[in-house]
Amino acid sequence: MSRPRLRQNSGPAATRLLGFGSAQGNRVVTNDDLAQRVDTSDEWIRQRVGIVERRLADPDQSLVDMAVEAGSKALANAGLTPADVDTVIVATCTMPGQIPNAAAQTADRIGVKAAAAFDLNAACAGFSYALTVASELIRGGSAGRVLVIGAERFTDWIDWDDRANCIIFADGAGAAVVGPADEPGIGPVAWGSAGDQVDLIYLRDGRYVYQEGRTVFRWATTQIAPVAEQAVELAGLELSDIDVLVPHQANLRIVEAIAKRLRARGAREDLVVANDIVHSGNTSSGSIPLALDHMIAEGRVSSGDVMLLVGFGAGLSYSAQVVICP
Repeated sequence: MSRPRLRQNSGPAATRLLGFGSAQGNRVVTNDDLAQRVDTSDEWIRQRVGIVERRLADPDQSLVDMAVEAGSKALANAGLTPADVDTVIVATCTMPGQIPNAAAQTADRIGVKAAAAFDLNAACAGFSYALTVASELIRGGSAGRVLVIGAERFTDWIDWDDRANCIIFADGAGAAVVGPADEPGIGPVAWGSAGDQVDLIYLRDGRYVYQEGRTVFRWATTQIAPVAEQAVELAGLELSDIDVLVPHQANLRIVEAIAKRLRARGAREDLVVANDIVHSGNTSSGSIPLALDHMIAEGRVSSGDVMLLVGFGAGLSYSAQVVICP
């Protein structure tokens, strides 16, 4: 008697981005505001991390609230309705508790009923990881269109008397819709981890986000540019083909250092580099789609631009891929 054979799903050969959306905390907090609580100054913060102001959530503004707003805007930007999406992924590391997850709540509130919904935690690399998962779900035939959201609410996870870390983090969400395509709009991923350095970014006392700033800075400025270059190579392109660089908005000095190393390796001088951290702060998994949505609205990025996305952070985890702007 022959054994039964399982059927396998199959999907389209390629995927692409269809639209973006974003949301932020309602409160604008300047460097001078923080200087009223901790021993710091506007000049000190600008010189070290490049931040001028950041956005924090109101007490009644939850992570899911921001995810819903960003996701709804992304669907509208893509010209889609909730019924056109069957999967929702929320990349986050700041939910108040491990259960329930953010994705199922977000999907339901947006109106994506009976969605496959799950959270993904790769910290600041979360959006890049989730984008890859979404693309592969579609290519494998397990999903039709996927709403990918990076959302963080750091307000409750920061020691506001820790001057080294309270100046950096902020609240916000960014979203993208991923769908099938005839031509590739999302390139292969270059990703990995350095788990031997897990203690560089962690929860102090199980409550407060803490990072060894100088060591993380050295790691990011030396190890991440080669990952970005690998992603370009995997996409079959040259660094000179890249129009826009969107690294995780960890620190403006890190962003500038990565851009400098890539230009030294062949990226163009007119490469557009995201600097959303100046006015948005570090929103971890939300930072890449948040920056992209802002850059598109400002006219700094146009449809068809070749964009290099690079995420990196706690874990330590990192991820990069080349995508085409919708």
